Amino acid sequence: MHTEVAEPREDLKIPKGVFCEDVVQVNHFTDRLFMFRITRPQSFRFRSGEFVMIGLPGLTKPIYRAYSIACPSWDDELEFYSIKVPDGPLTQHLQNIKLGDKILMRPKPTGTLVNDALLDGKRLYLLSTGTGIAPFASIIRDPETYEKFEKIILTHTCRKVPELAYGQNLVELTLSDPLVSEEAQNQLIYYPTVTQDEFKRTGRVTHLIDSGKLDEDLSLPKLNPAEDRVMICGSMGFLQDLKAMLIEKGFAEGSNSSPGEFVIERAFVG
Repeated sequence: MHTEVAEPREDLKIPKGVFCEDVVQVNHFTDRLFMFRITRPQSFRFRSGEFVMIGLPGLTKPIYRAYSIACPSWDDELEFYSIKVPDGPLTQHLQNIKLGDKILMRPKPTGTLVNDALLDGKRLYLLSTGTGIAPFASIIRDPETYEKFEKIILTHTCRKVPELAYGQNLVELTLSDPLVSEEAQNQLIYYPTVTQDEFKRTGRVTHLIDSGKLDEDLSLPKLNPAEDRVMICGSMGFLQDLKAMLIEKGFAEGSNSSPGEFVIERAFVG
């Protein structure tokens, strides 16, 4: 992991009706993954788990993509976690940002990965692949999450072991966060897996749930709609497979207007 630093850019033409914020931190975890933090507009409010549309000034054609806010709602800055897409309309440029650069952000946050979209339950499963862990970085540092659920199980599946670094750092921060540390130490369970490297846990979470290994490893009951609630964020195949699995188990999908037993985030970065 390394941090990129550069001189601030010159003034750029900023579209009306959007925030223009400064990049204050950029960390590259692997050649595919990086995070960045920006200043937070004083008037900006969001619920943990929501996303915003962000873009870059100076591009020939304005391009905005959905990015989950990867920090708690009380944070003084805003954090985002991104994959590097070589030919992605936005990320091919975004991956080169440096300290002092400008980020455009539309003012309205939204999303379904929020506590309000779920019915009350005993356990909350946060199932993610790759950068899909980003909204859960917000959820697990929100005191409301620990008030609403007895156990919070965060799973993170990546291809390679180094790609787990962001999630590992996140959990360490949460366990030492004065606002939620006591609750997190008693209620938060972190369950990382990889699919292409040797690791203590290997395989897709869909298989680990289906086979019963996840329940066995964590000494928890099998997933059931009477007690469990689920948030899912990751690749399209991951979302489709887990949604089908949950529906087969009797779970009902929820939304902001009609809370249910599981929710999915359909916003993707490109």
